[in-house]
Amino acid sequence: MSGHIPHTVAPNWPERREDRFASSFSLDSPDGCAIALLGLPDDTGVRLNRGRLGAAGGPRAFRAALAAFGVGYDAHEQRDIGVRVFDAGDVDVVLPPRPHIGLDDSPAPAAEVDLESQRDDLEERLRETHRRVTEAVGAIHSMGMLPVCIGGGHDLTFASVRALAQHAGAPVGGINVDPHLDVREQPGSGMGYRALIEGGHVDAERLVQYSTGRYVNTRAHHEWLSAKGAAIISVDKALEHTAALNVAFDRISRGATEPAFVSFDLDAIDGAQAPGVSAVCPMGLNVGHALRIAERAGRHPSVRHFDIMELCPPNDEPPSAGRTARVAAMLFLSFVSAYSERASS
Repeated sequence: MSGHIPHTVAPNWPERREDRFASSFSLDSPDGCAIALLGLPDDTGVRLNRGRLGAAGGPRAFRAALAAFGVGYDAHEQRDIGVRVFDAGDVDVVLPPRPHIGLDDSPAPAAEVDLESQRDDLEERLRETHRRVTEAVGAIHSMGMLPVCIGGGHDLTFASVRALAQHAGAPVGGINVDPHLDVREQPGSGMGYRALIEGGHVDAERLVQYSTGRYVNTRAHHEWLSAKGAAIISVDKALEHTAALNVAFDRISRGATEPAFVSFDLDAIDGAQAPGVSAVCPMGLNVGHALRIAERAGRHPSVRHFDIMELCPPNDEPPSAGRTARVAAMLFLSFVSAYSERASS
């Protein structure tokens, strides 16, 4: 347990440079902190979807990038980042038995030979991990902090947004920045938003699927989600129309402060700029657009949860470079800097 957050273990940090923003993080106590960083080091859902493994190493790679990159001064806004961050550690997930995948290891094969014979066990492990994530994130909300989760398979957003809805006592709205709609019926990394809608945790009419891919979602999934009332904004519209982002944020809350979330799947960024992901995107957002989304999320009064998912360090080019992890760190810094405006208003 870390800082009274259940089901967590201490974070894995390399040496934090004194002149970096990460050196100001509290590792022992949440007192005085507005934001809690929480690692979700699991990619069992990706495995169930026969995806590229390695996102379990996402939180470790993210902290390694943040330890060396990013000062506490926002040069664009010409002010210090005035928010204290508590590192709540990593959720103690229920990992399946398999060879370790570290920062410098080669990516695991997309599909393991006897996946079907292991499916029941993997699904049970995933359910238990989801339960632990929900309890850990719920504790962060109860302590008055905003959780920023780093993953890990995107199914873990289901568990963390479920915690937000339980804390709010009502379905929430939100934006999923992702080429994929994630409304599959079967358990795995593509299940999150169907499970949230069907579980009564998300109000589909306040859900925006932003920057969806052109050839990665089936007709059935499009029709199912559209029939529920969700908005689907394609990557083409996101890239061509600056107003698309306004439409997305205007939709997520009926009132000025109704709770909502923003979930950023790094798969949404063009693979030329962010190759270290679970499912590389051949046509995605550029990093500048991604940062604007993070900033809008930080400023928006309704956003009570932010996450950065599917950081898969073995798939970076080369794996040891930490290229995509640094993009994730930049997203985090942009969110926290913008949040400091909200906190001071």
